[in-house]
Amino acid sequence: MADPAMRDEVVAAGFDFVTWRRGPTGLAADPTDFSDMADWLRRALFNPAAAYAADVRDELSRSATDAVLCLDVLFGAVIGADAAGVPVAMLSPHISIRPLAGVPTATSGLQAPRTAAQRAEVQAANEQFANFMNGFLPELNAACARLGVPGVSHVLDIFDRPARVLMGVSEAFDFKADWLPDNVRYIGPLLDQPSWSEPWQAPWRSERPRVLVACSTGAQGQGELVQRVLDAVSALDIEVVATAGPNLAVHTLSAPDNVHLLRSAPHNAVMPEVSAVITQGGHGTVNRALINGRPLLVLPMGRDQGGNAARIEANGAGLRLPPTASAAEIATAVSRLIEEPHFRAAATQLGNAIKADIDDGRLVQEMMAVVQAQAGQRSAAARTRRGESRRVAF
Repeated sequence: MADPAMRDEVVAAGFDFVTWRRGPTGLAADPTDFSDMADWLRRALFNPAAAYAADVRDELSRSATDAVLCLDVLFGAVIGADAAGVPVAMLSPHISIRPLAGVPTATSGLQAPRTAAQRAEVQAANEQFANFMNGFLPELNAACARLGVPGVSHVLDIFDRPARVLMGVSEAFDFKADWLPDNVRYIGPLLDQPSWSEPWQAPWRSERPRVLVACSTGAQGQGELVQRVLDAVSALDIEVVATAGPNLAVHTLSAPDNVHLLRSAPHNAVMPEVSAVITQGGHGTVNRALINGRPLLVLPMGRDQGGNAARIEANGAGLRLPPTASAAEIATAVSRLIEEPHFRAAATQLGNAIKADIDDGRLVQEMMAVVQAQAGQRSAAARTRRGESRRVAF
């Protein structure tokens, strides 16, 4: 169940597809204006939570369902599954939205604390985020009331309700928490080639070092930053492939002679051919670069990008600069990534750990555990209805 824009991709993967009926779709579901984040969250997630919940509940009533897997920001889907009495798992295809003990929030960009002062800074940032999220408590509890399920005392308490919160990152990539909630599991990243990616034909004209500039697939007003990156690499003796992505028109950018500017390319094919990757720090680009052993220069502009940049930097697998960095600063950082081998060694080591998590297929394992637990509960309930009992020895 998803936005109509995903129909072809879902059907091509061999799944049945249904669209939201009450929940918003298109730009209403994913506004492009992030200038007021509170307004964005209210319009995209919290005001329509009851609509998403009703759509999920109604779909579950149409056919027997063992479990629901939903995106972590679709709080309404958790409410709808609760209303239908079906176990639910939340999938976080990024570092944790819910602050974890001793770990800075995804949006803070802070490093893992090492001193008492740093720990206090992280704690303050996490509390600030929690208070910000609690500003949407009335909308969330109104959705709960409409679906007839208990409300929450804090917005982030919604993460305690699912049987699983599946973290689509590797534990080796993330900062280590003081402790994890019982329902949290790391499953490694879920990477697939986007359906809009175009065929790749290597354009290289020389044996000079090669770099990939991978722009965000989201609309973040990144045009000025990307142009500054292109200006920066023009001063280096390298070849560059730059992919603009679906939300930045190629014709709005001016590419120097050593840059091959494309709308898109399959990054899985491009990354083995380059020495480094320049990115805003989105989840997919970061993980693809690491599993190919490529160090990154990250210039985060928002969302989870600052958190990803902090983890790249902490692991020694790349460098971070602010999105306001000058062309000269960017060029210096790119040169370091190419010339200093320790960055590539760290990226390779971290990438190997990530590849091992991908190979484990933990998403399927965890969802099967949720289904089996539900089956066990149904069996126990049936025995109770029949008057059977079981004796357990300790």
